[in-house]
Amino acid sequence: MAKKKNNRLTLYIFIGMGLGLLIGAVFPHVGAQLRPLSLIFIRLIKSIIAPLIFATIVVGIAGHSDLKAVGRMGLRALIYWEIVTTLALFIGLGFVNVIKPGVGVELKATDVAQLAAKPQKFMDVLVHIFPQSFFQAAAEGEVLQVVIFSILFAFALSMLHHKKKVLLEFCETLAETMFKFTSIVMRFAPVGVGAAIAVAVGSKGISVLVNLGLLILAFYGCALFFVVFILIPVMLIFKIPVKKFILAVKEPALIAFSTTSSEAALPKAMQSMENFGVPREIVAFILPTGYSFNLDGTCLYLSLASVFIAQAAGIHLTFGHQIIMVLTLMLTSKGVAGVPRASLVILAGTVAQFNLPLEGVAILLGIDELVDMVRTMINVVGNCLASAVIARWEGKLVDDYVPKEA
Repeated sequence: MAKKKNNRLTLYIFIGMGLGLLIGAVFPHVGAQLRPLSLIFIRLIKSIIAPLIFATIVVGIAGHSDLKAVGRMGLRALIYWEIVTTLALFIGLGFVNVIKPGVGVELKATDVAQLAAKPQKFMDVLVHIFPQSFFQAAAEGEVLQVVIFSILFAFALSMLHHKKKVLLEFCETLAETMFKFTSIVMRFAPVGVGAAIAVAVGSKGISVLVNLGLLILAFYGCALFFVVFILIPVMLIFKIPVKKFILAVKEPALIAFSTTSSEAALPKAMQSMENFGVPREIVAFILPTGYSFNLDGTCLYLSLASVFIAQAAGIHLTFGHQIIMVLTLMLTSKGVAGVPRASLVILAGTVAQFNLPLEGVAILLGIDELVDMVRTMINVVGNCLASAVIARWEGKLVDDYVPKEA
């Protein structure tokens, strides 16, 4: 049923995109007048960001924060996840700077001139990431401040031990509620996307679609580069049998690709990695937790899409600003697993943090399904590999384990 709803929403988004394209091309003045519909959708997306990030990060850390119990495995997993996801972010950054798919789109930029005209000192940035009020940070769209508060709150909550149950259950309920809220907002997506496309095409012409196609190709190239030059070398370094691993992850990868949901692939992924020879206790810890901390495909896309929007707005981000953006994404990308198009929320929060035009996010949603299939598949494959790597690192990977017949 969930897959049918996802497919139906995808169809409606494509229909909305097609209608927006038609209106923008044939009736450009009408298309330009549809901006309010696009802005409504963007405002609804922005309203999700703070509570969703807070709830998912608190659950992700406080729900799995007993490092005394998970011991060395937890620390090694965190180190591995951070290294791989950071590499993914920088690969996306490299591709978007070389290919420059956003140059020529010329989205309307509002306050972005301030970013280019007023260089920020490192100490100013450092001080600014710490919130003086969670509610102020949430209201002003200061995503990094929300993340820092959420992380500190989660560690504090984890220190309560058995007393944390009530607040942890509240955050779990809040997270589930915000996911449902997201699904409600996504019902308006075809209208918001159609309006965004109509406005873009009506004001900038049909050539804007060429840039979106270039972005898709850039992401596919980025994903292929990541697999060949990061994941396969990781397999070789940790002596993970490549052919056997590919056979093991084939089915969960296809499920992720077709449903665009990491959660839909989780049961099969856990079963497959057990059959691969990863002990159950490692699979049970690494895969679910990795869905919050090890989103390789999402990281590839977020850095790519963020700079694409800056390029589309005609804003030159210095290397320093791009590094700060990558560090922001490294934190904000945690805890957004399993929900189709949830990366849209993180992308919206990040571009708002850097005063980039949110209209670009709505336009990107029109092609999101085309990138989400590959993005989700990379997320699942990356987490499966992480479980094998940690098992090898712990000396518990069973090399001669014979996979069960499906």
